[in-house]
Amino acid sequence: MDNELVISGIGVSEEVTTTIVRMAAEKVAGVASVGERDLLEEIRSGLVSLFTQQPAVVAHPVTCTKTEDGLAIDVHVTVFFGYRFTKLAEDLRRAVSEAVKAQIGVPVTEVNVYIDEIVFPKE
Repeated sequence: MDNELVISGIGVSEEVTTTIVRMAAEKVAGVASVGERDLLEEIRSGLVSLFTQQPAVVAHPVTCTKTEDGLAIDVHVTVFFGYRFTKLAEDLRRAVSEAVKAQIGVPVTEVNVYIDEIVFPKE
C-alpha cells in the first residue's frame, strides 16, 4: 500500500488505518500486542536474524490492500498462552472488520491473522 488509501475520493493515511486496526485488535481477549516487542526483544531478534535464517520483526504489522469490494487486511499479533487460536483469530477478524467499517466506511473483504509469537505467564 502507498502512504494513503483513496476510497470514494477520500484519502486515508496508512498510519490512520493501522491505528484503527491496532486499537481494535488490542481489545480482543488474548491479544498481547500488534507487531510490537520491547527493546530487548528487538535487539535479540535483530541478532538472531543477522546470524541465522530466522526473519526479524515484521516491519509492517498491519497492511491493507484495496480490493474491488473493499479492503483486505493483514495483521501480525503476539498472543497470550491459553487462548484457542481459532477462536482468537475469529474474534480478531470480527473486531477489525467492524472497526474499519465504522471508522472508514468501507467493507472488509478479508482479515488475515498471523500469530507471530506467544507470551507465556511468568512463574
